[in-house]
Amino acid sequence: MDSKTRNVVALVTVIALVAVSWWLFWPLDKKITQGLDIKGGVQVILTAKAIGNTALTEDSMTRTEAILTERVNGLGVSEASVQRQGNDSLLVQLPGVKNSQDALAALGSTGRLDFVDQRSIATSETLAYGVKVPAGSYDASSVVVSGASVKTAGTSLDSQNLPAVSLEFDKAGTDAWGAYTTANVGQYVVIMLDNVVQSVAQIREPITDGNTQISGTFSAEEAKRLSAVLQAGALPVELTPSSTLIVGPTLGLESLNRGLLAGLIGLGLVALFMLVYYRGFGVLSWLSLATYLSLLFGVVAALSRLGMFALTLPGIAGLVLTVGLAADSSILIFERFKEEVSMGKTYRSAAKSGTKHAIGTSIDADLVTFVSALVLYMVAIGPVKGFALTLMLGITCDLTVAILFTRTAVVLLAENVIPKAPWLFGLKGGEGNA
Repeated sequence: MDSKTRNVVALVTVIALVAVSWWLFWPLDKKITQGLDIKGGVQVILTAKAIGNTALTEDSMTRTEAILTERVNGLGVSEASVQRQGNDSLLVQLPGVKNSQDALAALGSTGRLDFVDQRSIATSETLAYGVKVPAGSYDASSVVVSGASVKTAGTSLDSQNLPAVSLEFDKAGTDAWGAYTTANVGQYVVIMLDNVVQSVAQIREPITDGNTQISGTFSAEEAKRLSAVLQAGALPVELTPSSTLIVGPTLGLESLNRGLLAGLIGLGLVALFMLVYYRGFGVLSWLSLATYLSLLFGVVAALSRLGMFALTLPGIAGLVLTVGLAADSSILIFERFKEEVSMGKTYRSAAKSGTKHAIGTSIDADLVTFVSALVLYMVAIGPVKGFALTLMLGITCDLTVAILFTRTAVVLLAENVIPKAPWLFGLKGGEGNA
């Protein structure tokens, strides 16, 4: 394949990639997932700590991640996510959540459920919904059934048509609960979650089918959160919020608009500089930047569709930064071409050798930035990862455009256009030959 054919293939490839990218990302607000700092919601980094004398292991963190994922899904939050961050932390994002405190309580709750005979609790406090029972008020032998025996949990309505939580026990729990309720009709059982009273129920008849109900003064949301905790099971570790970000939708929209405005201003200034200083090459840089942004948005939209990306404010900062990197690649190509022309090379020769050397320089420079972004992505937690990911994607798209489009366009222009109007590209007439 000769050089002209390769150049044509490169341009056709770029056109095809741009077309696919536009199909993937347009319209932007529907195809690219928005992070909670734009959409509004809650983001929390939970740090795990071993319970008692046990050690914090990889298995316990994996189990914790799975339980949190089930709890998040049980809350019914759209586009929520749970991600491991380092060895002992998890990043939980809950876009659109309005009651942040209740959501955090449901996530951080250890989830230890106990059905305890009221007579065995050594406390003078009135036992009612929400009361915290002091540690040591009852021992393990007085627990009739624990949360480990819960097979399924869900929301329901009690006899008074109020929100409640329905439970189904496994065989061991069914046998224990059946034996206890048969022998203790008329007595009271206290149902506690992490030592907090959820319900005090009187046993009116034996319950031998493994199904029971927790009713109290729940709201529908409280019943949903409790069922999510019980369905997922108890956490093997203790979780403590180490960083919490709560963003309202109004603030998120305002931040998005400001970020986009900053990006547009930066893009406009870069475009103006390129036109004034490089003239015809400045117009080519516009096309390169447009191609670059198309590919970048296409990749971002594809990752959003796969559930692997959400655009955040740090991510927008990464986008703005990569616009400068993309312009820098074009500048390297243009300057090296002009330099080799001034050395006496023909336009055609300068285009081939100059752009080749410029691409090599761009790769060296971008590789350093890429490695830095990769390290940042691997060790960072929270929104910083979004910045690092966007930066890496931008560098990859920048090099793709520089190799397939910008260099190819300069080589093709050097064949016929530049020799006829060198002044239009900032070159002095008479230098270089076609």
